[in-house]
Amino acid sequence: MNRRQPIGFSQRIRLEWLEQTARLVLAGNEQATINASLQELLKDKVSIGGTAERGNREKIITILLKVWLTAPTELDGLRLDGLELLKQLSSQDRMAVHWGMVMAVYPFWASVASQVGRLLKLQVSAAAVHIQRRMREQYGERETVSRAARRVLRSYFDWGVLRATKMKGVYQQGLSLPLHDRKLIAWLIEASLYSRSNGSASTREIIEHPSLFPFKITPVPGESLIALSNRLELHHHGLNDNLIILKKQ
Repeated sequence: MNRRQPIGFSQRIRLEWLEQTARLVLAGNEQATINASLQELLKDKVSIGGTAERGNREKIITILLKVWLTAPTELDGLRLDGLELLKQLSSQDRMAVHWGMVMAVYPFWASVASQVGRLLKLQVSAAAVHIQRRMREQYGERETVSRAARRVLRSYFDWGVLRATKMKGVYQQGLSLPLHDRKLIAWLIEASLYSRSNGSASTREIIEHPSLFPFKITPVPGESLIALSNRLELHHHGLNDNLIILKKQ
């Protein structure tokens, strides 16, 4: 069972909601202003007419804020660099930034992605029931785990990285986005490492990791990765590969 973190990610989150949250943060708004703007954005989309203090709309806003405003302190550098990247990149590449930041803040998102990516490599499709079973094996036999996994999968579908098949609850690969920008790749790899309990991976493995299944990442030498981020370091690992590690804060 994975005891590193609680699940946390329990709602279906659309990419455009994260985009709007990041825009509000980049504009320098205070948390209260951002919260009010998100309430307005979601009032006719989630919990319509609802006023519950901790209804689905409130839970969604909590997730959005935690990703781009109130992330854990150890992610401050990653978050600020991610916000800078969002100002520079195309809409296609910006999706990778949102994906990475959600992974870093909510490792459950990365865990579900890993299961999806592995199944897509093995058999071209991924069934929700199989993913939910594997997540329960990892996080515990609880209905909350299955429910959270379903909502993460629906988020992937909304983002376009999964597409439905003729069989209910079975998905295939959707978007497969090429990433060439080395600064973005280094940042995304760092985000991926934050989602791991040991904060390290071989450079070869991290580029091809199933949790990054929506992206075709151009291989980047380890030396270039650490040159692009002062929060990464490189250790020699065997004859033909290196280990990339998060520096201790």
